[in-house]
Amino acid sequence: MTTIAITSGKGGVGKTSFSANLAAALAETGARTTVFDADLQLANLDIVLGVSPEFNLQHVVAGEKTLSDVLVEAPGGFKAITGASAVPLLMRAGPKKLALFFEQFGALAKTTDTLLFDCAAGLDNRVLHFLKFADDIILVASPDPTSITDAYATAKTLFRRKPDARVHVVFNMASPHEGAKLFAMFEKICWQYLKKRVGYLGSVRFDQAAALATRKRELYVVANAGCKAAQDVRALAQSVRQFGDQTLKQSA
Repeated sequence: MTTIAITSGKGGVGKTSFSANLAAALAETGARTTVFDADLQLANLDIVLGVSPEFNLQHVVAGEKTLSDVLVEAPGGFKAITGASAVPLLMRAGPKKLALFFEQFGALAKTTDTLLFDCAAGLDNRVLHFLKFADDIILVASPDPTSITDAYATAKTLFRRKPDARVHVVFNMASPHEGAKLFAMFEKICWQYLKKRVGYLGSVRFDQAAALATRKRELYVVANAGCKAAQDVRALAQSVRQFGDQTLKQSA
């Protein structure tokens, strides 16, 4: 099972929508995919997916259910574990309890090829736990200058805490030309000041059809399969499928 944490330097860049649509695109390739809402403060994956599950992360943390018990079928052929805003027991958990919590993810390996953590924006300790656990990290940014600045700050903190992190950048709401240009600048800064290499996964174009689907609580990869954003996310999914091969090579 490949674990991938998806984060951003700031909110408002479309990270959760990207996570959900990437999951749908991965499922289309045949990968058994699960998305976990790792935003412990402001969980909203259920809203993006348009689902209202009976059980969620709160029941797992309380010891009433296991992670497998709270899996729900999401539109697009993948599974999801939805969160609950401000999960107090997990937010206050110490290292030992957190270690026990993360051990539970091993049980999902029987039914999951790719596990996506939809993390909160920023880099507080709760986010770092998921980023450190993941095999790969996708850092989502928009062309907005403040988003890029915050993405760099996130990368800086992340590499300080996890020097061997494999970071892949996605520019959301950007054309291929704009995304490539922004990444060239971002990559140069990361190497100049951090002496770290980051990868470029690609960009997702702004698409009115995708925006409309999101407002309707639908996944554009499913509801508007031919739109530009859906095409871009499918292309990214093909690259993400190779993350698992990289993990196997490094562990061999």
